[in-house]
Amino acid sequence: MQIDFQKSSDGLVPAIIQDAVTCKVLMLGYMNREALEKTMAESKVTFFSRSKNRLWTKGEESGNFLIVKDLKVDCDQDTILVKASPVGPVCHTGADTCWDEQNISNDFLATLEGIISDRKNNPTDKSYTASLFARGINKIAQKVGEEAVEVVIEAKDNNDELFLNESADLLFHYLILLQAKGFQLSDVISVLKQRHNK
Repeated sequence: MQIDFQKSSDGLVPAIIQDAVTCKVLMLGYMNREALEKTMAESKVTFFSRSKNRLWTKGEESGNFLIVKDLKVDCDQDTILVKASPVGPVCHTGADTCWDEQNISNDFLATLEGIISDRKNNPTDKSYTASLFARGINKIAQKVGEEAVEVVIEAKDNNDELFLNESADLLFHYLILLQAKGFQLSDVISVLKQRHNK
Protein backbone atom coordinates (compact mmCIF):
# COMPACT_ATOMS: atom_id res chain seq x y z
CA MET A 1 0.00 0.00 0.00
CA GLN A 2 1.69 3.19 -1.22
CA ILE A 3 0.64 6.37 0.59
CA ASP A 4 1.95 9.83 -0.24
CA PHE A 5 2.60 11.33 3.19
CA GLN A 6 4.51 14.21 1.53
CA LYS A 7 1.41 15.84 0.02
CA SER A 8 0.81 17.56 3.32
CA SER A 9 3.50 19.68 4.97
CA ASP A 10 2.88 17.98 8.34
CA GLY A 11 3.16 14.47 6.87
CA LEU A 12 -0.39 13.56 7.87
CA VAL A 13 -3.11 11.99 5.75
CA PRO A 14 -6.82 11.70 6.61
CA ALA A 15 -7.99 8.28 7.79
CA ILE A 16 -11.70 7.60 7.41
CA ILE A 17 -12.95 4.91 9.78
CA GLN A 18 -15.91 2.86 8.56
CA ASP A 19 -17.68 0.02 10.37
CA ALA A 20 -16.78 -3.20 8.56
CA VAL A 21 -20.30 -4.60 9.02
CA THR A 22 -22.75 -1.69 8.98
CA CYS A 23 -20.68 0.46 6.57
CA LYS A 24 -21.43 3.55 8.71
CA VAL A 25 -18.67 6.17 8.80
CA LEU A 26 -17.57 6.22 12.44
CA MET A 27 -14.95 8.96 12.64
CA LEU A 28 -12.12 10.77 10.90
CA GLY A 29 -8.58 11.01 12.17
CA TYR A 30 -5.09 11.60 10.81
CA MET A 31 -2.19 9.21 10.38
CA ASN A 32 1.47 9.66 9.71
CA ARG A 33 3.67 6.82 8.54
CA GLU A 34 4.39 5.66 12.11
CA ALA A 35 0.67 5.63 13.04
CA LEU A 36 -0.13 3.56 9.95
CA GLU A 37 2.66 1.09 10.71
CA LYS A 38 1.44 0.67 14.29
CA THR A 39 -2.15 0.27 13.08
CA MET A 40 -1.10 -2.47 10.68
CA ALA A 41 1.15 -4.22 13.23
CA GLU A 42 -1.35 -4.26 16.10
CA SER A 43 -4.66 -4.35 14.16
CA LYS A 44 -5.93 -1.49 16.34
CA VAL A 45 -6.48 1.91 14.77
CA THR A 46 -3.77 4.36 15.81
CA PHE A 47 -3.78 8.03 14.80
CA PHE A 48 -1.38 10.88 15.12
CA SER A 49 -3.17 13.20 17.53
CA ARG A 50 -2.66 16.81 16.49
CA SER A 51 -3.84 18.08 19.88
CA LYS A 52 -1.60 15.71 21.88
CA ASN A 53 1.20 15.86 19.33
CA ARG A 54 1.83 12.11 19.61
CA LEU A 55 0.60 8.72 18.46
CA TRP A 56 -2.79 7.89 19.94
CA THR A 57 -4.41 4.46 19.76
CA LYS A 58 -8.18 4.88 19.75
CA GLY A 59 -9.43 3.29 22.98
CA GLU A 60 -6.11 3.39 24.83
CA GLU A 61 -7.89 4.99 27.82
CA SER A 62 -11.54 4.01 27.33
CA GLY A 63 -11.03 0.47 26.02
CA ASN A 64 -13.21 1.37 23.02
CA PHE A 65 -10.72 0.15 20.43
CA LEU A 66 -11.25 0.02 16.69
CA ILE A 67 -10.20 -3.43 15.47
CA VAL A 68 -8.89 -3.27 11.91
CA LYS A 69 -10.53 -5.52 9.33
CA ASP A 70 -9.27 -3.92 6.10
CA LEU A 71 -7.21 -0.97 4.88
CA LYS A 72 -7.44 0.78 1.53
CA VAL A 73 -5.85 3.86 0.00
CA ASP A 74 -7.70 6.19 -2.37
CA CYS A 75 -6.85 6.86 -6.02
CA ASP A 76 -4.66 9.89 -5.14
CA GLN A 77 -2.76 7.90 -2.51
CA ASP A 78 -3.40 10.53 0.15
CA THR A 79 -6.42 9.24 2.11
CA ILE A 80 -6.82 5.97 3.99
CA LEU A 81 -10.07 4.05 4.40
CA VAL A 82 -10.02 1.80 7.45
CA LYS A 83 -12.78 -0.77 7.81
CA ALA A 84 -12.97 -1.69 11.48
CA SER A 85 -15.05 -3.31 14.20
CA PRO A 86 -15.65 -0.91 17.07
CA VAL A 87 -15.40 -2.14 20.64
CA GLY A 88 -17.97 0.15 22.26
CA PRO A 89 -18.96 3.71 21.34
CA VAL A 90 -16.60 5.54 19.01
CA CYS A 91 -17.12 9.19 19.93
CA HIS A 92 -15.77 10.72 23.16
CA THR A 93 -19.33 11.92 23.83
CA GLY A 94 -20.47 8.29 24.11
CA ALA A 95 -22.22 8.29 20.72
CA ASP A 96 -21.82 5.43 18.26
CA THR A 97 -20.24 7.77 15.70
CA CYS A 98 -18.71 11.24 15.71
CA TRP A 99 -21.77 12.39 13.76
CA ASP A 100 -24.10 11.21 16.54
CA GLU A 101 -25.61 8.48 14.37
CA GLN A 102 -26.63 5.05 15.53
CA ASN A 103 -24.20 2.48 14.20
CA ILE A 104 -26.78 0.16 12.74
CA SER A 105 -26.98 -1.23 9.27
CA ASN A 106 -29.66 -0.32 6.79
CA ASP A 107 -29.46 -4.01 5.94
CA PHE A 108 -31.73 -5.73 8.47
CA LEU A 109 -30.29 -9.17 7.75
CA ALA A 110 -26.83 -7.89 8.71
CA THR A 111 -28.31 -6.47 11.92
CA LEU A 112 -30.03 -9.77 12.64
CA GLU A 113 -26.78 -11.67 12.06
CA GLY A 114 -25.14 -9.35 14.58
CA ILE A 115 -27.82 -10.14 17.15
CA ILE A 116 -27.46 -13.88 16.52
CA SER A 117 -23.68 -13.58 16.91
CA ASP A 118 -24.15 -11.73 20.20
CA ARG A 119 -26.49 -14.45 21.50
CA LYS A 120 -23.91 -17.07 20.53
CA ASN A 121 -20.98 -15.26 22.16
CA ASN A 122 -22.84 -13.80 25.16
CA PRO A 123 -25.55 -16.33 25.99
CA THR A 124 -28.29 -15.66 28.51
CA ASP A 125 -30.81 -18.06 30.02
CA LYS A 126 -33.73 -16.13 28.54
CA SER A 127 -32.51 -16.26 24.93
CA TYR A 128 -34.12 -18.81 22.60
CA THR A 129 -31.23 -18.37 20.17
CA ALA A 130 -28.63 -18.99 22.87
CA SER A 131 -30.51 -22.12 23.94
CA LEU A 132 -30.28 -23.48 20.39
CA PHE A 133 -26.52 -22.88 20.29
CA ALA A 134 -26.23 -24.62 23.66
CA ARG A 135 -28.09 -27.69 22.35
CA GLY A 136 -25.63 -28.10 19.49
CA ILE A 137 -25.45 -28.41 15.73
CA ASN A 138 -27.78 -31.42 15.48
CA LYS A 139 -30.66 -29.56 17.16
CA ILE A 140 -30.09 -26.46 15.05
CA ALA A 141 -30.02 -28.51 11.83
CA GLN A 142 -33.17 -30.32 12.94
CA LYS A 143 -34.95 -26.99 13.46
CA VAL A 144 -33.96 -25.85 9.96
CA GLY A 145 -35.41 -29.10 8.58
CA GLU A 146 -38.65 -28.68 10.52
CA GLU A 147 -39.07 -25.09 9.37
CA ALA A 148 -38.34 -26.08 5.74
CA VAL A 149 -41.09 -28.71 5.86
CA GLU A 150 -43.50 -26.13 7.30
CA VAL A 151 -42.67 -23.72 4.46
CA VAL A 152 -43.40 -26.45 1.90
CA ILE A 153 -46.73 -27.26 3.57
CA GLU A 154 -47.79 -23.59 3.69
CA ALA A 155 -46.68 -23.05 0.07
CA LYS A 156 -49.29 -25.60 -1.04
CA ASP A 157 -52.08 -23.69 0.76
CA ASN A 158 -53.46 -20.22 0.09
CA ASN A 159 -52.70 -18.50 3.40
CA ASP A 160 -50.04 -15.92 2.51
CA GLU A 161 -49.60 -14.79 6.11
CA LEU A 162 -48.78 -18.32 7.33
CA PHE A 163 -46.47 -18.88 4.37
CA LEU A 164 -44.53 -15.67 5.06
CA ASN A 165 -44.30 -16.40 8.80
CA GLU A 166 -42.95 -19.89 8.20
CA SER A 167 -40.53 -18.47 5.62
CA ALA A 168 -39.28 -15.99 8.24
CA ASP A 169 -38.83 -18.85 10.74
CA LEU A 170 -36.85 -20.83 8.15
CA LEU A 171 -34.56 -17.91 7.31
CA PHE A 172 -33.98 -17.12 10.99
CA HIS A 173 -33.02 -20.68 11.85
CA TYR A 174 -30.86 -20.94 8.72
CA LEU A 175 -28.90 -17.87 9.85
CA ILE A 176 -28.35 -19.59 13.20
CA LEU A 177 -27.15 -22.74 11.44
CA LEU A 178 -24.72 -20.74 9.32
CA GLN A 179 -23.16 -19.18 12.42
CA ALA A 180 -23.04 -22.52 14.20
CA LYS A 181 -20.95 -23.74 11.26
CA GLY A 182 -18.75 -20.62 11.38
CA PHE A 183 -20.25 -18.85 8.36
CA GLN A 184 -22.43 -15.87 7.52
CA LEU A 185 -24.94 -15.15 4.79
CA SER A 186 -22.23 -13.24 2.90
CA ASP A 187 -20.34 -16.54 2.47
CA VAL A 188 -23.38 -18.07 0.75
CA ILE A 189 -23.81 -14.95 -1.38
CA SER A 190 -20.16 -15.27 -2.48
CA VAL A 191 -20.87 -18.80 -3.71
CA LEU A 192 -23.92 -17.57 -5.63
CA LYS A 193 -21.89 -14.76 -7.20
CA GLN A 194 -19.20 -17.21 -8.29
CA ARG A 195 -21.84 -19.41 -9.90
CA HIS A 196 -23.42 -16.42 -11.61
CA ASN A 197 -20.07 -15.35 -13.11
CA LYS A 198 -19.39 -18.76 -14.66
